[in-house]
Amino acid sequence: MKKLLNILGGLALLGATMMAQAQTTPAPAAAVPDLQAGFVKSVRGNVQLLSAAGTARTAAAGDALGSVDRIVTGPDSSAAVVLRDDTTLVVGPSSRLDLKEFHFDATTRDGGLLVSLLRGSMRMITGLIGKTNPDAVRVETQTATIGIRGTDFIVQADGKP
Repeated sequence: MKKLLNILGGLALLGATMMAQAQTTPAPAAAVPDLQAGFVKSVRGNVQLLSAAGTARTAAAGDALGSVDRIVTGPDSSAAVVLRDDTTLVVGPSSRLDLKEFHFDATTRDGGLLVSLLRGSMRMITGLIGKTNPDAVRVETQTATIGIRGTDFIVQADGKP
């Protein structure tokens, strides 16, 4: 239990630090096409993005994030991403997170978000989708599916079945 509290406390601190850095990092200048879910706000260490087609690339601040992408962080690495509805995801060290579904209409504020945390840790601060329709935001782990009722939370998965 003490180890879990240390990990969660560290992730909360990491999220706050990366959010503070993110506020000083400008958003990409170009408009984000509808097929893109958002962009990478900040990266620390070794972070890989894997597309649905299976292509891998090293993540850098400003990179586009597809509506179906995987984020993989190495040890002592992390990434913060911002989705088009202003949802922020901070992915902790040694983590694997799949963005399984993301769609959002900025005019109607209608959309849906499904992420799957396969291992590691994640902090989520929900955006417009979570605020206007909490039932449309879900987080899966190997043992549970979480329905979102709050706006800022942390999830940890050990990656073992």
